[in-house]
Amino acid sequence: MSVIKADRPGTRRTTLLLKPPGVYPAQGDTSLLVEALRRERPAPGSSLLDLGTGTGAVALAAAELGAAVTAVDLSRLALATAWLNARLRHLRLKVRHGDLTSPVAGDRFDYIVSNPPYVPSELTGPPRRGIARAWDAGPTGRLLLDRICRQAPRLLTPGGVLLIVQSSLANPDATLDALHRAGLRAGLVAARRQRFGPVMSERADWFEERGLIAPGEREETLVVVRGVRA
Repeated sequence: MSVIKADRPGTRRTTLLLKPPGVYPAQGDTSLLVEALRRERPAPGSSLLDLGTGTGAVALAAAELGAAVTAVDLSRLALATAWLNARLRHLRLKVRHGDLTSPVAGDRFDYIVSNPPYVPSELTGPPRRGIARAWDAGPTGRLLLDRICRQAPRLLTPGGVLLIVQSSLANPDATLDALHRAGLRAGLVAARRQRFGPVMSERADWFEERGLIAPGEREETLVVVRGVRA
């Protein structure tokens, strides 16, 4: 198991976050989502669902803000990592294994957050196993995004908030449209331009062929989409 450094949510000081091989580490998209969550100022005891928790970085930020957090992931290794990271910080965290909202069907949450896979891939479906499940999301990058937009609004309490972080390559307008159709008031609340990482760089030529980026472009814009249930 390796250890990475991360800004501790809530305290803004550097701490250690356990990240075993095969679990998606906290990166720029993680920090952008955490910043958006902090601006929400959830009331102590608010119920929060983290879909695709990975190392638990966003779930831990929510717990430090006082939320009652449930973290879901398809990877048992990711859930074990999130649970252990919570224990190391003396934080409470419920973990549930399964596919997106299926482990919490019938529950309701004041907040739902997600940093789902959104990198366009030549695969028509999600990888069956391995770390690529944390980023590969089909030719449009929307395999998980579209499902979250359909499923998550049903689990929000009245006035509940959904926060999703994604790349500009995965069509944020489609996310906004889907959330509007689901009855949420939706808009972009954060954006950050950054250079491609290793996975995106390896696919840059393919992105160009599909018209997802301009020739020679090697940057993406990360955005946080916010939806509110009436």
